[in-house]
Amino acid sequence: MSVVSHWNALADRVLDGGAVTADEALAALRAPDSELIELLLAAYRLRYQHHRREVRIHVLQNAKSGLCPEDCAFCSQSVVHQSPVPRYRMQTVDELVAGARQAHARGAVKYCMVTSTRGPSDRDLGVICEATRRIKVELGIQICASLGLLTDGQAAELAAAGVDRFNHNLESSRRHFPAICSTHDFDDRVATVRRARAAGMEACCGGIMGMGERLEDRVALALELRELEVESIPVNFLDPRPETPLANAERLTPADALRALAMMRLVNPTRDIRVAGGREVTLGWAQPLALLPANSMFINGYLTTPGAGWEADLAMIEAAGFEVAAHSAA
Repeated sequence: MSVVSHWNALADRVLDGGAVTADEALAALRAPDSELIELLLAAYRLRYQHHRREVRIHVLQNAKSGLCPEDCAFCSQSVVHQSPVPRYRMQTVDELVAGARQAHARGAVKYCMVTSTRGPSDRDLGVICEATRRIKVELGIQICASLGLLTDGQAAELAAAGVDRFNHNLESSRRHFPAICSTHDFDDRVATVRRARAAGMEACCGGIMGMGERLEDRVALALELRELEVESIPVNFLDPRPETPLANAERLTPADALRALAMMRLVNPTRDIRVAGGREVTLGWAQPLALLPANSMFINGYLTTPGAGWEADLAMIEAAGFEVAAHSAA
């Protein structure tokens, strides 16, 4: 069977309702560069079937910066590390609403309020809920929150306030997670994802590629996300941050990043797959190719690191032959 026929046959089987196996997902990550375009086109067939040519724009708001007590090895916002990042307490409701207005004006379908914390305090939860209520009354934009570990009661309170989606990434595989974080475990993260969904919110849950994991760990993460039935999967690429334990890690090559995105689409064909943090510095010239498997992206930066900018990203989407999804596509 030719290379084209091989990857097309796999896409055909998925389109017919079949599921990619762990071995098939691993083969995608090991595909030689000579097969990369065919692999991406197979992933695009699945992306087009479920999302057409639309690109969903998501915007992050760093609502509380640099104050997390956890020790995640990749994170510049941990107080355990000495990374040079802005450090400030919870923004006000007015500041969060103002951020939503700007995101909405630029065409975002999701506005995500993020706090650096193990889990939300009562006060911080109240601010997020009040901001959500005001945004929902004023704007036609979906709300995502990323507030760390949740209790059942906190999840219910967020859902009642109108939060549509809760973000809590698994970050890596179960096997590799202890090498990344010691202050909580993989099951704590899984439990929060399940609480968010049980409360009626969608789950936004993905990970970071390039933290010293094996290719098998990337596959295990994709399969875990499929089992959890998360609605949205952000795929981040490690952009090593100063003064963190991973500060000297090598970035993925553009080809490896594209293979990871294609694999995630093959394993999770219907889901919202987002090319997320680190895309500019990792993919470089190959960024438009990421839109073959991915149907959404963050614009305007990643909490403590800048992005390419609104105008550059929107121009890239248009030049690549895609179109920005309307607010109703959230």
